[in-house]
Amino acid sequence: MRTIILSTAILAASFAPAFAEDPYTADEVVEFLADSVDLGLQRGICIGTAEECTPAKPKGLDMLVNFELDSAELTDSARQNLAIFAEALKDQRLDRAQFVVEGHTDARGGLGYNDGLSDERAAAVKSYLTELGVQEDRLTAMGLGETQPRTDDPLDPENRRVELRIDLQ
Repeated sequence: MRTIILSTAILAASFAPAFAEDPYTADEVVEFLADSVDLGLQRGICIGTAEECTPAKPKGLDMLVNFELDSAELTDSARQNLAIFAEALKDQRLDRAQFVVEGHTDARGGLGYNDGLSDERAAAVKSYLTELGVQEDRLTAMGLGETQPRTDDPLDPENRRVELRIDLQ
């Protein structure tokens, strides 16, 4: 299994227009995903050193799905960004793509509470994407609590997010 990150959090990325002011189009999302992985369509043998045969790591893609403190409710901005993502998944080049929807929290609150809140965030994103026509079996939701902060400050609001990871099996 090979996994790449399509992050819906704030990342340092090389493919990043100012999302709030200049959102990605569904075509840009499809192109990013199609260019980042072969989606199992190409096979080959590399003859060379391990370094020469190691595939390039995909570039990041910023799509903001952040949450308010103590909330699993999608903001208007999150809904807009997820609608673009759902539209992109209608492209035939992504028919085989499945996604893990990972919920995250900052470090406020106890571990048990944060685990539950991150589960709720992942479920909210999965539910909204299915409302938009994404097949439910293409999405697996899971909460990771505060275990994988995006920034060095565990209380930073950027850590309250959902990330989608493309899962190629």
